[in-house]
Amino acid sequence: MSPVENKSIEVFAARLEPAGTRFDAPADVPLLQAALRAGIELPSSCRNGTCRTCMCRLLEGRIAYRIEWPGLSLEEKQEGLILPCVAYPASSVVIELLRR
Repeated sequence: MSPVENKSIEVFAARLEPAGTRFDAPADVPLLQAALRAGIELPSSCRNGTCRTCMCRLLEGRIAYRIEWPGLSLEEKQEGLILPCVAYPASSVVIELLRR
């Protein structure tokens, strides 16, 4: 029997503005899913980066995508827009809900 590796997953702090709601954001879970696990409902639909329903603005921190190019234009990405359904935290983050 080989030893089982015990890899701990880094958990970052996430804050949702404008309410200031905080939740834990594990590095291996998309931000949308982390918020849902904490009982925080964010707008969502497809959960695969194409519908743009969950679009938010990243105010602080870093995220990473595991898909090559989610449903955002280059200009939107440069403006700090993210898709929490496919965005994984790479640091503690502050995200802003967009008014619709």
